[in-house]
Amino acid sequence: MSNDAYSTLRVTSEHGVARIVLDNPPVNVIDVTMMRELRTVLTALADDPSVRVIVFSSADPEFFLAHVDMRIGERMDALQELSASAPADINVFQAVGELVRHLPQTTIVKLAGQARGGGAEFVAAADMAFAAVETAGLGQIEALMGIVPGGGGTQYLRDRVGRNRALEVILTADLFDAETAASYGWINRAVPADELDEYVDRVARHIAALPDGVVEAAKRALPADDFKEGLLRENDAWATTISLPAAQRLIGEGLRDGAQTPAGERDLEGLMRGIAP
Repeated sequence: MSNDAYSTLRVTSEHGVARIVLDNPPVNVIDVTMMRELRTVLTALADDPSVRVIVFSSADPEFFLAHVDMRIGERMDALQELSASAPADINVFQAVGELVRHLPQTTIVKLAGQARGGGAEFVAAADMAFAAVETAGLGQIEALMGIVPGGGGTQYLRDRVGRNRALEVILTADLFDAETAASYGWINRAVPADELDEYVDRVARHIAALPDGVVEAAKRALPADDFKEGLLRENDAWATTISLPAAQRLIGEGLRDGAQTPAGERDLEGLMRGIAP
């Protein structure tokens, strides 16, 4: 599998484990290019019987996936082209998470840094996620931008943590530490940072070494839930809020004040709360 085809991903495969390193400097935003490349590589891997496990990690130890590119509206032509190739009844952002959720392989997120918004949705879409106790963080930042999650987050969160905690995550828009996320069931386990690589590698190797047919049988017996109606409701809610003047102002002023720069992203919640109402 050649990395020459990708500008935001680094992909390797060995002994039944494919490793996808997310690499879109400066803070790993999910832009149109990354969404296109993820859909390309994951569609190809879905048809590769030699791969039993897919591990996602980040080239940036601070940021797994920051969130969806706040400037994505400036690439409307490319976004519409990508949207046209998405499955029916889901939007372009939901298409990424749904592809991850329905892969035949076991998918694992190795979370060393922060994942917000669409990045947190990506984490919740994977079969398993393990996070570094000292450095990882998860948050649905959207409410501070005047919108709601639009990439599957409402449905994935409710499935993982229950309605009450999903509302807490979405409406507080806080950054949750790894231990709290694990206690909520948002991720599988919080692991000391210096043990994270070894732990995830061991899990991936052990699953990939299982006898033929076991991974496939387990995933057939435990299929991903059907969120079709919920995803439609989510898209309607997101589309309603993103069109409001308040959302456009908050996003614009967030970018002005440092969002999507390393300094701004380290405390994006504080930055967004500091914008005048």
